[in-house]
Amino acid sequence: MSSPCRTSAVLVVFMALAVGVGAQQSKERSCDVIGDESSESQMERALLKKLEPLSQMRFNVTVEKGKTENYVYHFRVCREVNSTLHDFGGLVQTDRQNGKTTVIGRINETQVFNGSDWIMLIYKGGDSYGRHCSGEKRRAVIMISCKRGITASSFSIISEEREKEQECFYLFEMDSNVACPAEDSHLSVGSILLITFASLIAVYIIGGFLYQRLVVGAKGMEQFPHFAFWQDLGNLVADGCDFVCRSKPRNVPAAYRGVGDDQLGEESEERDDHLLPM
Repeated sequence: MSSPCRTSAVLVVFMALAVGVGAQQSKERSCDVIGDESSESQMERALLKKLEPLSQMRFNVTVEKGKTENYVYHFRVCREVNSTLHDFGGLVQTDRQNGKTTVIGRINETQVFNGSDWIMLIYKGGDSYGRHCSGEKRRAVIMISCKRGITASSFSIISEEREKEQECFYLFEMDSNVACPAEDSHLSVGSILLITFASLIAVYIIGGFLYQRLVVGAKGMEQFPHFAFWQDLGNLVADGCDFVCRSKPRNVPAAYRGVGDDQLGEESEERDDHLLPM
């Protein structure tokens, strides 16, 4: 093989390797549940997939306590905060005074479980506490609560428990619709019957109207299908209501009697009897 051809082949190989390395670097790491892959439950995999819409978002919260503590917490869901460092840091604390960064929890040591309207994401394997909590590794607990209509909001830190000997943690919370249960969209039997009945009525009225107008050539109210039948039915219903709902029939005389002539006549005769000659 000639020298130019050999040089071209080497360049092609190097370019292929560079593309492969770049592709691997561009693909961000995601959450790795604690334990072997074979031990991951279907529930954990389903929850991680449910959280996937939040993976491209970044969350920050600033905490300032007097002049001694001034931190910014950076959080991503199942992604590294800074993928160029390759430290698996999913939740990172930055000291605004000296720029020091501390990994609170890593995505390669993840736990996840849920309730009816919440999901709890736990990142373990953070940097050591040093003097606190027996020098154990830090841990971040993120409580994601259901809030419909919002992809993600209200990320905040609740507390830092570091006065214990063991099991210290940072507690965060946020709202998201990914933690909401699926809405039950099934229709009841009554709703199905009502929709079916309404559809049949609409087909009857529209189809009958078109038939009467286009085929029979009816005009006005006669275009309504079976107009005479419904008119007679309405009259019968009105008569039935008139018979049942009225308090008395029309032909019953009034319950009181007015002052008639016959009453006046009788009273006048009785009053005039003492005037007749004996």
